[in-house]
Amino acid sequence: MDQQNDQINDTVDAPQADNDHPLRHRPAVKKRLAKYGATFEPPRDDAIIYPDDDSHSFFAKGRDFESAYVNHKYTDKEKEILGTYESLDYLPSQSLVYRHWLKRQPRRLDWDRWIMMGLIGFTVGFIGFLLHQIIDVIAEAKWDKARDLIKAGELVIAWLWVTGYSLLFLLASSGMVVFLRPSAGGSGIPELIGFLNGTVVRHIFNIKTMIVKFFSCCFAVGCGMPIGPEGPMIHLGSLVGAGMSQFKSDTLRFRLPFFERFRNSEDRRNFISAGAAAGVASAFGAPVGGLLFSMEEVSSFWNMKLSWQIFFCSMVSTFTTDLFNSAFKAFKYQGDFGLFKTDKYILFQVKNGIAVNILAFIPTVVLGVLGGTLGALFTFVNLKIARSRKKILSKITQPWKQQLLRISEPALILLLFSTMSVFIPKAFPCSKYTCIHGVNGQVSPNCLSDKQNPLHIEKTVEQYTCPDGVTITYNNSSFTNKTFNQVATLLFVTGEQAIHHLFSRNTHLEFDYPALVTVLVVYFFMACWASGTSISSGLVVPMLFIGGLYGRIVGRAMVSFFGVFTENESYWSWMDPGAFALIGAASFFGGVSRLTMSLTVIMMEITNDIQFLLPIMVAIMVAKWVGDFVTHPLYHALLELKCIPFLDSEPVVFHGDTSLINLELYSAHHVMRKDPITLHQKEPVQYIANLLLNTTHGGFPVVKMSKNSEDQIFYGLITRLELTVLLKHEDMFEALVDTRNDSPASAVDDTEVTHVDYQQLTLDKLSNPANIQEMLQLYCDDSKYKDLYINLLPYVNHSAVTIPDHFSLHRTYIIFRTLGLRHLTVVDENNHVVGIITRKDLMGFSLEEKLNEFIARDEERSTEMRLDI
Repeated sequence: MDQQNDQINDTVDAPQADNDHPLRHRPAVKKRLAKYGATFEPPRDDAIIYPDDDSHSFFAKGRDFESAYVNHKYTDKEKEILGTYESLDYLPSQSLVYRHWLKRQPRRLDWDRWIMMGLIGFTVGFIGFLLHQIIDVIAEAKWDKARDLIKAGELVIAWLWVTGYSLLFLLASSGMVVFLRPSAGGSGIPELIGFLNGTVVRHIFNIKTMIVKFFSCCFAVGCGMPIGPEGPMIHLGSLVGAGMSQFKSDTLRFRLPFFERFRNSEDRRNFISAGAAAGVASAFGAPVGGLLFSMEEVSSFWNMKLSWQIFFCSMVSTFTTDLFNSAFKAFKYQGDFGLFKTDKYILFQVKNGIAVNILAFIPTVVLGVLGGTLGALFTFVNLKIARSRKKILSKITQPWKQQLLRISEPALILLLFSTMSVFIPKAFPCSKYTCIHGVNGQVSPNCLSDKQNPLHIEKTVEQYTCPDGVTITYNNSSFTNKTFNQVATLLFVTGEQAIHHLFSRNTHLEFDYPALVTVLVVYFFMACWASGTSISSGLVVPMLFIGGLYGRIVGRAMVSFFGVFTENESYWSWMDPGAFALIGAASFFGGVSRLTMSLTVIMMEITNDIQFLLPIMVAIMVAKWVGDFVTHPLYHALLELKCIPFLDSEPVVFHGDTSLINLELYSAHHVMRKDPITLHQKEPVQYIANLLLNTTHGGFPVVKMSKNSEDQIFYGLITRLELTVLLKHEDMFEALVDTRNDSPASAVDDTEVTHVDYQQLTLDKLSNPANIQEMLQLYCDDSKYKDLYINLLPYVNHSAVTIPDHFSLHRTYIIFRTLGLRHLTVVDENNHVVGIITRKDLMGFSLEEKLNEFIARDEERSTEMRLDI
């Protein structure tokens, strides 16, 4: 753990950095060592932890119902969970062994980095192709058979088929997640954001996670759950970036001798960001949107050079997916390999562009307000369902019962959703095909199409149980007495196909209010419930579907009030329900995620409707403003729910409920952990072993004697895992030395820095913590290790950042987050170590607690002074 004085043994609170410290003379406490080197570890993948001290009311401010400008309020139990997560440095430790390793790396330009970006892009693109093809195979087999059964009048048999077929795949999907890899559940985006922000999250970049994620997503989306594949695709992309860039796997136990220079924290995190961008690019066919999504939402650290490389990676990913999709549909070869048809490589192609009128911005703002309000409601309900799920599961003590319930929940959702998809359309009458005769004629029923007027009903609508009818053509017009079912058109298909119907242009009268409202209510709550279950699931398709539904309702209202205007009446042609469905989809997506730039570009790339760029921008901005007043963005709220530490781009700290605190008026010493344990350049092996067994610190400042006095001044920093690795090499231990004679870094020759290579120090967890614990216990029990020393000098990070204790708190936050630090050492004017700051110290709730305590004490002193006067 990174915090220096939080959750450590009572007898080592606020230790002093001298040779008489009790840890140098006390026996080690026998505690089980975890994989991350401390005596505890973050929650297991399948751990269900519900804070039993949560006494907040349903609408308590600062919990699920919280403005984006209010810090989340954690319970004491949640703070304990929060404190178990380890953090990561963005930049590698700049030690002598690191520099020695860098010298051995081949000197080349960045051509190998571009090659790696291309490999990641191609791999992610091909995975995206496979994902969608498998989903199409599963979904088409389901709905084609269901249509045949319904056409034959076998409605009950059709329901049994849809339910049984879907449950087969869903149980496989949820079973893989529950029994094989629980961390593969959900979209994976909150965990990805947390990791790239600097927090270690278990198993999110593991080959087993990748396999389970892929097949769970294929089965869950293909069987008809109200979810989408785009979120998991982003996680899959980051998995490819994490694994391929390192050319090694701890799970499969191999380490290939290629691209070794990328095996450092900075490059690995950059390639993960590239993989996430490639995932967006493949899922949406949006390379620019992928770049912006990675920059705006996922990554915490960015530079211009990385932008070009990730753009190239996204381009390759999109090209690869589109290339294979050009010739295959559900793995059936269609011909035209390499022919990029717009209806294939543009996800929701809008074929008929219409001019935008300034009057269109009035309903656009209304849609933005609806998007922000409903997006916040979606987030709030989703969080409440997640908390209720945790509460119920936490009361079940037997693991097999927990697992059974976690598998049963998505099965219940699918059963309800399949039942409603099959039977709800039966409650709605069949609708006639309508069109307009001539350029400006009247709307006519039983009219399929008229070549003189674009108003029509799509030919791909669902007939359901409606009669076949007869179609005839006369004088350039088609007439039919065939009918269709509006609700079945939206529910009897995949989510992407339903969105195509909602976005369709010149189909003003295709859907009426009852059908749209019914599907909106059903899909809103089903998608909200399904998104947190034990399956690999995304929310992009549900967000676009829900937004398209209420957008279509607003557009239909415009038609009801002002009449039908097609593209022939150019001044009023903007009153198209399909156009408002597009704006509504963007507004709901923005209201839930609070994305702005990337979302705007993604909506342009997936629809090719550049005319509606400005209305979409307005709707997204209004939705974000409205949503921010009600809840946090969904992905950030899920980070808070899971107690994963996260530093936002800008801290917001209040005193009381309304008084905003200006962090420029406070200093680093107001939030730092005082008097951290420090190490000398040469330390007894027994003392270090005692330190590792009796504290939970993630890192230790290293001090040395100043040249002009006996003062101990800051020299660098070394992490807990680095110390653990060093203690595994007994050949490094030295006989009794004078620890006061600290050697300068330049005095260490090459032979002294080859005991442990840099690659051996780049562990993120221990492979066998039980053996390590036995080793440390031996060092503590055997008195000979009291007189054996270890030279830390070659392994200390000489570039560890320090700040003076009077340094601005606001600038402290900026430096910490911008540089992606794990520890920030605080020194006084004489360069003595006086404190340390970690990620948890700078989280919003922690800043508020510490500064409010300081303000309260300051006000109390002021009151006492006034009374004395």
